[in-house]
Amino acid sequence: MAPDDDEPEYDDDELSDDEEDHGPEVGTTVEIVGLSLFTHHGVTPAEQQVGQRLVLDVRFDVGEPDALITDRIEDTVDYAEVCQTIALIAQQKSYKTLERLCAVIADRLAAEYDVHSVSVKASKPEPPMPFPVEEVSVEVWREER
Repeated sequence: MAPDDDEPEYDDDELSDDEEDHGPEVGTTVEIVGLSLFTHHGVTPAEQQVGQRLVLDVRFDVGEPDALITDRIEDTVDYAEVCQTIALIAQQKSYKTLERLCAVIADRLAAEYDVHSVSVKASKPEPPMPFPVEEVSVEVWREER
């Protein structure tokens, strides 16, 4: 049977890297939601002296950790350890803005763990404002380039 003139002929060796099938892309995202800590962050003296509760949500992409195959905690990011790191950062120093606090946490997580991207959200459930709001929050994210 003669090849159809409308369809180009391809030799398997001529496929570019982009056209080759390398299998499915796999990624792993870890989320820590609702980490509640008593802290001393804020602009007002009351926030810095008396303190308040902050709720932190963290999301990070760890790519394809070996734990997908090995089922070993040593082969991925231990989120209990991540919570401990976040608690130390949030409670060892006072920041005026949630932006700075989130940036410091994101930078530390990116530096200490093999993460491809990280997002840190800090919420004040009882913000010291004369307006009825449920919470205020700031989210900072970092992505590997």
